[in-house]
Amino acid sequence: MSSSARPAAPSSRIGTFLSIHKQQLEYVMEILEGYKVGEVDEADWSLLRAGIVDDPFRDDPMHDPRLLTLTARPRNAETPPDALRHFITPGDMFYVRNHMWVPVVENADAHTVTVEALDGEERVYTLKELQTRFRVHKVTATLQCAGNRRKDMTDHAGKTNGLQWSAGAVSTADWEGVRLRDVLADATGTSTRSTAALLPEDVKHVHYAGLEACAVSIPASKAVDPHGDVLLAFRMNDHPLARDHGFPIRTIVPGNVAARSVKWLRRITLSDEESPSQWQRRDCKAFCPGAGADPDWNSAPAIQEMPVTSAITAARSKNKPDGKHVVSAEGYAYSGGGREIVRVDVSTDGGRTWRPAELFDDSAVGQKAWCWKRWRYEGDLSRGSTRGQRGVEFVVKATDEAYNTQPESYESIYNVRGNLATAWHRVNIDGPATA
Repeated sequence: MSSSARPAAPSSRIGTFLSIHKQQLEYVMEILEGYKVGEVDEADWSLLRAGIVDDPFRDDPMHDPRLLTLTARPRNAETPPDALRHFITPGDMFYVRNHMWVPVVENADAHTVTVEALDGEERVYTLKELQTRFRVHKVTATLQCAGNRRKDMTDHAGKTNGLQWSAGAVSTADWEGVRLRDVLADATGTSTRSTAALLPEDVKHVHYAGLEACAVSIPASKAVDPHGDVLLAFRMNDHPLARDHGFPIRTIVPGNVAARSVKWLRRITLSDEESPSQWQRRDCKAFCPGAGADPDWNSAPAIQEMPVTSAITAARSKNKPDGKHVVSAEGYAYSGGGREIVRVDVSTDGGRTWRPAELFDDSAVGQKAWCWKRWRYEGDLSRGSTRGQRGVEFVVKATDEAYNTQPESYESIYNVRGNLATAWHRVNIDGPATA
């Protein structure tokens, strides 16, 4: 074997896997390095027959070029800062998180969703039946990826695994669909009048599965909560769902991490245990900062409700005619579980002194506070503010109605998956700048 030869090609099976899950390539190759037995000589490559692999991404939809794309196949793209200024995110600017290719559904009306009871009995609904048999509800809800602001954690606390999202893996929309609890009551032959009697006592979790194989679960208590607003949604911002966002039907689980809102829904299963999928048990979790690169995945529960967070989406500074230096900024704040944001604090001296930001009173539909609050601030620099080479350090933190607030540093919440990156958001500004 030649020492100058190119690395050995992965087997066809793992090669196909890595061609789809390119965001995992770096970490997989690190693991494989420990099992390396040699390299293929350059002269031998001509002897290998080229395999023709069908491209599963060939029918993926086109995307607005303004989206900030992290990976193209599968598409993972965040909402740009200027689009985060809107309370309702325009559909073409809503962030995209795809694990694989986008399924093609030719006949939406004939698409089916199967509900499987604990005893294995099934009830199959067509999309048309769901739309006509059940009352349609509208809910305004923010969806946020567990890895939102992961890049911030990486920059401040160390290497993390996963897509390096900035502050745009979050968006808000008006969702329309039927309540999951109504469908479950119909499928099991029970009444929605009594939440306790809606599902058998042994049912502790409700599983969702999508057409592209993604599978997760939520607690049954959330699924049947009359104030939980869990939807099987088929419209977004007064339009049918776009393909990237789950056409023809998806789940919306307000207040929970976006990973629980499965797109391209095909199956709902009642169970006495949570989903066994890797998306449930080895993905959306967070660990002790000292757990290292190989944490015990069974030691942490799957993320459901999201903790409080906030972000700066635009910030700038200017000198006034009277010589005073003014800073202005805006952004969003959000807390899961339906907990409303009650205060956003900003600092222009790195967190030594604080002032309240103005909160926008945006209209939203829903039984709880399922969506973000937008905020804005303009004011003179605090006494003691310094303007170094990187400008003024502007900081934001939020507090929700339960008086939960954000941690100051990433060191205290670091985890190798880079999930729940909710530390104070800091931006250095000197003239017009964006986060």
